[in-house]
Parts: sequence; C-alpha cells; structure tokens
Amino acid sequence: MHVHIRKMQAKKLSNTRDLGGLPTADGRKIKHGKLIRSGKLYKLPAKTVDKLKKLGVTTVVDLRIFTEIEEHPDTLWNGVNYVHLPLLCTATPGITNDKSMRYTMVVESKRIKSEFGTGENYMQQMYRFILLSEEPQQHLKTLLRLVIDNEGALLWHCSSGKDRAGIVAMLIESLLGVSEEVILADYMASSRFLRGRFVRNKLGLIIAPCSVRLKKLLKAMMDVKPQFLTEAMNAVKEQYGSIENYCKQVLGVTDEDIETLKSKYLE
Repeated sequence: MHVHIRKMQAKKLSNTRDLGGLPTADGRKIKHGKLIRSGKLYKLPAKTVDKLKKLGVTTVVDLRIFTEIEEHPDTLWNGVNYVHLPLLCTATPGITNDKSMRYTMVVESKRIKSEFGTGENYMQQMYRFILLSEEPQQHLKTLLRLVIDNEGALLWHCSSGKDRAGIVAMLIESLLGVSEEVILADYMASSRFLRGRFVRNKLGLIIAPCSVRLKKLLKAMMDVKPQFLTEAMNAVKEQYGSIENYCKQVLGVTDEDIETLKSKYLE
C-alpha cells in the first residue's frame, strides 16, 4: 500500500508530521491536526510557534533525557501543557543527567562496543529496552493516558523525531487499527525527512576528532532501519501476542479506552 506522508513545513521544525490521513485496516483514516510527532522544538521562530498554536497544540510531550533538554530546551508558549516523560536513549539505564551528551556518547561508545558489538545491535536493543523495561513502560503508560484524555492536538517529540517518537507513534497507530505496513511507512519517512541533516552530520563525522568506534556508533544512531522497529514489535508480540495486548496488559489500556481513541482520532 502506498501512503503519502508529508513533512510539516515550518522553519526550525525537525522531522515533524501530522499522523492525519494515515489509513486504518477498517477503511477509516486518522483525523488531521490531532496527533503530531516531531523532533526537538529548539529556538522556534514566532511564525512556527503561531503555526503550532493555530493547529491547536495544547499538549507537548518531551521524551528526551535532562541532558538533551538542558542543551536544546523546547520553545513553549502560554497555555501549552508541557509534560516531560523521558525515554532513556540507551539500552541500559546508565546515562547520567549531569554530563554533556558528547561526554555521555564517548562513555557509551566504549560500553556499547563491549556489550553489543555494533551500533546496529545497540539500536535494536534500545528499542526493545524502551518497550520491555519497567521505567520507560511507566512513562509510556502516562503518555497513552494523555492521548486518551487530551482535548485539542497533542505533539510528542524526542531529539530527531525518529526513534523514541517513532515507538510512541507505533503504539498509537496500532491501537487505532493502522496496519503494520503503514506503521512502517510512517517510521521510514524519517529517513527521507532527515536526509539532508544526516548527510551533513555524516560528512562532519569524517573530520571529527573522535575515535572510529564513536563515529560508527553515531552513524548507526543516525540510521533509520526498518529492522529497528520490526524486531522490537516482534519481541513484544512474542511475549504478549499483539501490540494491543501489550498495551492492555502492560500500559493499562482498556477496550473502552481503545474505543475512545478511535472515536476521538478517526474520521
């Protein structure tokens, strides 16, 4: 199935898109202007803020850790409900909150080499960690409750908008009845939307004064590979039978909640 996914065009918005228009398996579509995923909201100009306000964004959920927020704080506006629900971007909860991201990644690259072998293995484990570990599950539970109860538009974001924001999008889309094929198409759209940024960053890595090991890790973290998401989804399905069952058993979602989601967010 070919699904046309558009990036939201506004200055300084990174990898931002409305889930509106994505089809569900029963022939309906997600409403426009209700569910928005994004990269960080750093130093947004007034026109971009106005665009988000006109869209009716009433809640912003920040999935980043404290270090990321300190280095690139969100641009917020009066009346918006800001909620911080950090999803650790490491496959073990070893990241500290008092060091720069650069220092953190240097330390992490050493551990990742010994524990996971490659950056790709690390990324796959990170996705599984977010979905199958207790602390991130508590934040995912809170987030889904916000989505169920929210009035207006809700925007969630991480740093680049592809990994942590992508996992949240997968859960919401699954509950709304979007097929795995379309979920994966939405996930992979990040590769297209971030292409220019990744090319610049990868060129920068060539001349960066850091170890080959760290360069390989950073390159892997820039990649958008379907197996990152599909293998995590398969791990959840192995344990719980389906993404919906996982949401019910682990994240506290009920049949009534799912009906509320569909009535609120589907055309």
